[in-house]
Amino acid sequence: MKFVWKISLLLLSAALINSCSNKEGDVKTIKFWAFGVEAEYVSMLVPKFESRNPGIKVLVQQIPWTAAQEKLVTAFASDNTPDACQLGNTWVSQFTSLNALASLDDFILESTVVNKEKYFEGIWETNIIDDKVFGIPWYMDTRLLFYRVDILNKAGYNHPPKNWDELLEVCRKIKSLYPGKTKYPIFIPTNEWATFIIFGLQAGAELLKDNNSRGNFSSNEFKEAFDYLIQFHKEKLTPFGMLQVTNIYQAFAEDYISMYISGPWNIPEFKKWMKGNLSDKWMTSPLPGFKNEYPGVSLAGGSSLVIFNKSQNKTEAWKFIEYLSEVETQLEIYKLINNLPAVKDAWEDSVLKNDIYIEAFYEQFQKVKATPKIPEWEHIVFSKLQQYAEYTARGVMSTDEALKKLDEDTDRILEKRRWFLSRKR
Repeated sequence: MKFVWKISLLLLSAALINSCSNKEGDVKTIKFWAFGVEAEYVSMLVPKFESRNPGIKVLVQQIPWTAAQEKLVTAFASDNTPDACQLGNTWVSQFTSLNALASLDDFILESTVVNKEKYFEGIWETNIIDDKVFGIPWYMDTRLLFYRVDILNKAGYNHPPKNWDELLEVCRKIKSLYPGKTKYPIFIPTNEWATFIIFGLQAGAELLKDNNSRGNFSSNEFKEAFDYLIQFHKEKLTPFGMLQVTNIYQAFAEDYISMYISGPWNIPEFKKWMKGNLSDKWMTSPLPGFKNEYPGVSLAGGSSLVIFNKSQNKTEAWKFIEYLSEVETQLEIYKLINNLPAVKDAWEDSVLKNDIYIEAFYEQFQKVKATPKIPEWEHIVFSKLQQYAEYTARGVMSTDEALKKLDEDTDRILEKRRWFLSRKR
């Protein structure tokens, strides 16, 4: 009997061990990569998700933004991508071209949390490649006008400029307020490509042609926008770049500059500098538009949530994406790090509606466009557009010469794309 009892005890122990092992095996761990400060704070949201989904664990890896792209490419090359990650929406095309990302259309069809109607159209569009959705907007940004209300009032304007003519006119009037002084009405640095692209889009320019395989910067539309912005440099209405403006916020507070085109990430900094008797002397507004269009178009920026093709836990990763897309979670991220929610319903919350500097962003998000969705885009604008903007602003090149060279350089950068398209055809 003792022998039988011992055997029974051993069998029971084995069953219990096996049962615990099975329970542990039922838990799936998804790897989620996040960049910069987002990684630190998204980890705070994981416990709530895990409590609601006891069969899923989320392992968040923090990666600096400066190393993110290289880290992702290396992970792809070594078949070591995470299940899901945060991805700048201008990077979606790059990783889609590598066939690294999973299409999310089937998940969206069955989702009660994520669908196109819940997002701003221009932001949603950044994640669509060849009519398929490869990312879900997580948070978003765009650029609009930060301006000194008091300085514009002195120049005779009780409202921000609504079109290109008004913007140039008010800058000339502000300049006349400071004869003999080194003050600038607006800051349009040549080493920030976004403003040149924004105004090109406002003028109706097609930035690339032939299925995004050749430069189209010499088009009449882009030339008009480029010439317009260079005019501010010719008339000394703007400093050239960061050598003349080392601290934007101090320059704004001291009215060294009166207007600046930038994004929501700068609101906390402007609040720090514009305090005391300056607290009511500044405001944000949508961008002035081309001719009589207002607001003018701006860029659709931000980060998206993607799932990698190699993931063995796509269903679980999608659940985490849905959780990060819920209104409550979106608001929590905003409260933690000021990332603007991508879901429109979140903007009904008082924390956003009562912020006078945020209101203009909601209006601007109605008029945003994606940049060309090709992997080479950032190389074109960072290394080439900024270079020729600088040459033209300093009088080294004419607009025609600069844009011709920009198109030639762009064509060289896109040579492999043309080859690929020819093979595809």
